[in-house]
Amino acid sequence: MIEKTIPDIIVGRLPHYLRALQQMSLNGGHTTSSQELGETLGISAAQIRKDLSQFGEFGKQGTGYSIPFLIQQLQTILKVNRMWEMALIGIGDLGHAIARYQGFAKAGFHITMVFDNDPAKIGTKIGDFVVQDTNTMIHTISKAGIKIAMITTPASGAQQVADCLVKAGVKAILNYAPTSITTPPDVRTQYIDPVINLQRLTYYLE
Repeated sequence: MIEKTIPDIIVGRLPHYLRALQQMSLNGGHTTSSQELGETLGISAAQIRKDLSQFGEFGKQGTGYSIPFLIQQLQTILKVNRMWEMALIGIGDLGHAIARYQGFAKAGFHITMVFDNDPAKIGTKIGDFVVQDTNTMIHTISKAGIKIAMITTPASGAQQVADCLVKAGVKAILNYAPTSITTPPDVRTQYIDPVINLQRLTYYLE
């Protein structure tokens, strides 16, 4: 049986649907429609219906979607109906803030280890974490079976860190370093760069 390939642009919209539905649920909502969801997110109702239809039929014409059911289905599709352990590499200002951020756990993610190559930081504590030496990173991450990592190093060190993460068996990397990194085809990479997003915004300014 040939597995259906879902376009990445559709996968990228699913977390937005999930977050909007969770907010509706917190506000006491029980059902919604593609129209209401679309108005909340600025996406057409037709696009939402088309996206969801890639994974099955989740609603009924005239009655809309059950919010709890659709949340459950999206969590299953995105595989966030479980807790994912993550490694964090780079304990500068940004890495320090991310290590202390409490919002990951609510979404199914949990930082379990942090690394840096600065001797002054290795062995120190950030909250519940003891900063570990990046020289031990490959063995430690591999032994723990961690598949997700975040890079918050300076741009100059990001590729070397990515190479080590690949060797450790990491399959998904969230890169905050302001540079592109090269990974094998079976390793997914996502970039978070505020400067890029700011430059996208300024296009629309007078």
